[in-house]
Amino acid sequence: MNSALSRDEFDALFQVSKMGRLEKGSKPSACILRNAKKLVGIKMLIPRRDGSYALTEKGVEALFVNRCITGLRGLATKPGTLLDEDVAAFLERKGFVAATAASGFEVTPKGHDCLTDMAKNL
Repeated sequence: MNSALSRDEFDALFQVSKMGRLEKGSKPSACILRNAKKLVGIKMLIPRRDGSYALTEKGVEALFVNRCITGLRGLATKPGTLLDEDVAAFLERKGFVAATAASGFEVTPKGHDCLTDMAKNL
């Protein structure tokens, strides 16, 4: 995942992921259409014959990584933030968060280092 995506492009990926659950012939939103050319070019979306779009494995991975980063940032700024089950399991397995006695999570030093590195690279 070498290409940096804008918030609008992540929003388009998220909308496509939600559309896939509704029905295949759903009409794409303006956000999806605006970002489709780039997202298809970097192989995060594939166009369907009916004019809609589907996520590729790379697109699903990009959404998951975005959810992990957002969750880690949220937990760092506001302890006690609820994380999705799959995101919490991944971050805990990688050592970025640790479970607390209050059935929540806290960011570990490794997680803080990761957030610092991301802030430097922006």
